[in-house]
Amino acid sequence: MTGTGTARAGDPERGTLDKAAGENFPVAPFFLPKDWRTDLIAVYGFARLVDDIGDGDLAPGGADARLLGVSSEEAEDRLLLLDAFEADLDRVFDGTPAHPLLRRLQATVRRRALSPEPFHGLIAANRQDQLVTRYETYDDLLAYCELSANPVGRLVLAVTGSSTPERIRLSDAICTALQIVEHLQDVAEDLGRDRIYLPAEDMKRFHVQEADLAAKTASASVRALVAYEAQRARELLNEGAPLVGSVHGRLKLLLAGFVAGGRAALRAIAAAEHDVLPGPPKPGKLQLLREVGVTLRGEG
Repeated sequence: MTGTGTARAGDPERGTLDKAAGENFPVAPFFLPKDWRTDLIAVYGFARLVDDIGDGDLAPGGADARLLGVSSEEAEDRLLLLDAFEADLDRVFDGTPAHPLLRRLQATVRRRALSPEPFHGLIAANRQDQLVTRYETYDDLLAYCELSANPVGRLVLAVTGSSTPERIRLSDAICTALQIVEHLQDVAEDLGRDRIYLPAEDMKRFHVQEADLAAKTASASVRALVAYEAQRARELLNEGAPLVGSVHGRLKLLLAGFVAGGRAALRAIAAAEHDVLPGPPKPGKLQLLREVGVTLRGEG
């Protein structure tokens, strides 16, 4: 999974939570009830920290490793860190975790009766990132998103007490779309980590070589490939959008923000003529607000 920069040194908890502002979607906006915000931030903190471990983006100094009982000599071993983090996650459910972000999460888990499965899925996705750097087919990528993205939406539904089988299905479509959009924005950054989330079969179809992704600007073939994958993400967002209409009140606005964030990011990619190689195309706040309005009206 793609990070959003290096955490602030000296305060692993604050540095991790500060990254919320860089996401394509609202993490815990001001209009939500305070208890929802508290619990959503705790869930985000977990998801962000496990991504930072998997991406090698932990704060300098090794504070997180020490909290997890990993020596400074072994702090660069991401698989070892993920194992230690998973052990500390288990203590969320049957003991007292060592990491402050997991102690924060423990209160949320107890208050909302959350199950461990979504959290283990996010760790499994980051473990996979250490072992799998290319995806042959779109179905392979979807299976990765099942671990890397869909648990987050399921946790949001659980925290807000709104889970049903149909809502989970719609949420999975939205979350997979958001993950694909992020991959499209971050093609160059991911390549720098020796990861490519564009399916190899699609790269072959559009005559794109890995070397093409290392260019400063995208060729016509790369732009066509990005446009193709963007359309897939757009269709998934549209498939999941009825989730917004299935709820009411502030939750409706929150979920509209998720869908709108994805749609606005896709518009930013299109506005860049699908040239994502110079850097991630990002939508402005006005575009995001427009997309929220469209999503709330059930348009788009």
